[in-house]
Amino acid sequence: MTDSKNNKASESEKAFNNLPFLPPAIEKVETVKVLKQLVKSSVSLAELKGMVQILPNPDILLNAVVLKEARASSEIENIITTQDKLYQALSAKGIQTDTATKEVLRYREAMLYGFNFIKNKSFLTTNTIIEIQKILEENNAGIRKLPGTALRNASTGKVIYTPPDNLDAINRLLRNYEKYLNEEDDIPHLIKMAIQHYQFESIHPFYDGNGRTGRIINILYLIIWGLLQNPVLFLSGYITDNKSDYYRLLQEVRTKQNWEAWILFILKGIESTANETITQVIQINKLFNQIKGEVQQKVPKIYSKELIEILFEQPYSKSEYLEKRLNISRITAAKYLKELEKINILKSKKVWKEILYINTQLVDVLKK
Repeated sequence: MTDSKNNKASESEKAFNNLPFLPPAIEKVETVKVLKQLVKSSVSLAELKGMVQILPNPDILLNAVVLKEARASSEIENIITTQDKLYQALSAKGIQTDTATKEVLRYREAMLYGFNFIKNKSFLTTNTIIEIQKILEENNAGIRKLPGTALRNASTGKVIYTPPDNLDAINRLLRNYEKYLNEEDDIPHLIKMAIQHYQFESIHPFYDGNGRTGRIINILYLIIWGLLQNPVLFLSGYITDNKSDYYRLLQEVRTKQNWEAWILFILKGIESTANETITQVIQINKLFNQIKGEVQQKVPKIYSKELIEILFEQPYSKSEYLEKRLNISRITAAKYLKELEKINILKSKKVWKEILYINTQLVDVLKK
C-alpha cells in the first residue's frame, strides 16, 4: 500500500512532457451523454447571442459582463474585490486602488485586448495569448523556460500535477494547440472549447496567470467561431461556484482520460450561465425602458436616448461622460445628473475629489 502511494506521488511530481497532442480520440469526447448535453448548451448559447441584440446598445451588457467575468475569474485564484471598488476605480481619478482591484481591472483590460484582436483578425495566435498574459501579470516573463512549476493541493500542499518543463516540449505543444484553436474539423465547437481549455491548463505555459488566461481564451474561442459576437458569457461564475469539481475533473482527464465528465461539466456551465445571462438581458432591457419612460415623463427637457444609454454603459457615471458623449458643457452635464438624482434615477456618492452618480437599480441587477 505504501509503495503504491509513493508511486502515485512520484508520478504527480514528474513533469508531463509527453502530454498528448490534440485532438483526443473522437470516441472519448463524442459520447451519447455529451452529444445530448451539447444540444441543450448550443440552444441556450444561440438564444443568448440573439437576445443581446434586443438591448438598445450591446455595450451595456459588454461592459457589465466583462467586469463580472473579470471579478469571478480572479476570485478563483483568491483575488477578491467588490463590485463597488471596481466601478469606483474605473470612474474616479486619483483614488488609491488596492492590489486585488488593480488585478481584476487588468483582467478586464486583457479580455478587451483579446476581443479587439480577434474582431480584426478572426484567429488567435500564441503571441496574442502571450500578450494577454503580459497584460494580466504586468511582466515580460513569457513562456516558462525553467523547471520547478508544480500544481499543489491548496489544503495539503501536496503536488497533484507537474506540467511540462522542457521548453521544446512546451513550444511543440503550443504550436499544436494554436493549430487546434484555429482549424475547422468535425468536432462541434463547444466540445472543442472544453478540450482546448483542458489542454491549455495542462500545458500551463506561463509562470503565473495560466488559469485566468485560459478562461479568457474560452470566451474568445466562442467569438472566433461565431457562437457569440461579444464576450458576454459569465462562465467564470459557474467555475467559481463549482471550483472543487473544476480542478478534480481537469485532473481526471490527465490521470484517467475521463473526457466525458470534463466536457459535460463545461457544457453544463455554458448552458447554465447562458440562461442566467438571458434573464439578466431581459431585466436590463426592462429597466432601460422603465427609466427611459420616467425621464421622458418627469424631466423631458433633458431626455435623449443617448443620455439613458450612458447611464447603463457606465453604472457609475459622472459629468465628464455626458460632456463627451452629448457634446454639452460641464455645467449642463452636472445639471442633468442632479435632475436625475432628484427623480431617484441616480444616487450621488463622493469619491476622493469627484462626485459619481450611481444607477443603483442597474447595479442591483448586475449583482445577481
